[in-house]
Amino acid sequence: MFNGKMKALTFSYDDGVTQDKRLIEIFNRYGLKCTFNLNSGLLGTANSLIREGVTVAHCKPGADEIRGIYQGHEIAAHTLTHPLLTKLSEEEIIHQVENDRLRLSELAGYEVVGFAYPCGGANYDSRVSGIIREKTGIKYCRTIVSSHSFDLQENLFEFKPTVSHHSEFGEMLELGRRFVELKTDTPKLFYIWGHSYEFDIFNRWGEFEEFCRLISGREDIFYGTNREVFGCV
Repeated sequence: MFNGKMKALTFSYDDGVTQDKRLIEIFNRYGLKCTFNLNSGLLGTANSLIREGVTVAHCKPGADEIRGIYQGHEIAAHTLTHPLLTKLSEEEIIHQVENDRLRLSELAGYEVVGFAYPCGGANYDSRVSGIIREKTGIKYCRTIVSSHSFDLQENLFEFKPTVSHHSEFGEMLELGRRFVELKTDTPKLFYIWGHSYEFDIFNRWGEFEEFCRLISGREDIFYGTNREVFGCV
């Protein structure tokens, strides 16, 4: 199923922030693959966020840096400016998603086909996913609703990740141990998502690297980007 293997692991990180560089160093060290969802309309901006009472940097690399930073991984869309799509008209949704996809395709040097819904909470619905499916060049969309499952899903435009690395760190570790030990004759996918700036909140870089060491280098696991595990190459 996954390049001849029954198990696959993929990661997805949102917003396209400078902490991605450190995260990519870890992924490259262990042969792991990730999809990074970027807002092309916000590239080059510098801001900060307050999360869990901690102020963290939320700075975006410049457009001319994108291809070099994300080489070997996948660039995907995340809207131009990170609006809540459920509040927008059809025309505005298409503008935010498709123009982001096209701009990122030019920067990446290949056609961008992936997407992650921006904002927290109820950040998508069937109207939004239907518009993206029918009116853009996007081939898959990731939500922020954890499934806590390795089972494959039919609807790639409302895809639910297995777990969040940040809000469910303990669950991610336990699921990782289960996935490594899992013996299966049906395809299984472990999908982890988050934001790389979240590692700064509780200084979990070291713990996450230990997780990557645990989950990597397994002969029965395919390590791919989102588009690779979804067959959208």
